[in-house]
Amino acid sequence: MVSVNHKPVQERVAEAMCELKCEPQTLNALREHALPKGDVLAVARVAGIQAAKSTAALIPLCHPLPLDQVCVDFTLTESSIVVKCTVKTGAKTGVEMEALTGASIAALTLYDMMKSADKTMRVNDLRVTKKEKIN
Repeated sequence: MVSVNHKPVQERVAEAMCELKCEPQTLNALREHALPKGDVLAVARVAGIQAAKSTAALIPLCHPLPLDQVCVDFTLTESSIVVKCTVKTGAKTGVEMEALTGASIAALTLYDMMKSADKTMRVNDLRVTKKEKIN
């Protein structure tokens, strides 16, 4: 790990997004709560939050950080689910890896829970969309 000893503790926020492309009928089943594995969005939200909290255990040399807030949100379009993960901390280093991990695991959880209904799904365009220091 690189040393962050010289850096000050600051409030930091990062946001990451990705997209799960789906067939329209899969999204309709999701909206109607008609998928066999239950409340897909609630489970994926919890999975994304848990993943963000576990980032340092998953990514070698990533600093373990105290997270103050993790939010995972979903936007349903006609052909996809947009996943957004926002992470906040007061620390010496940023939380973009936590946001990326949260967004990707939320999307993978959606994929896992809906794969029996849609064999064409794919996760696209994982990226950091915001990274800033508050102080």
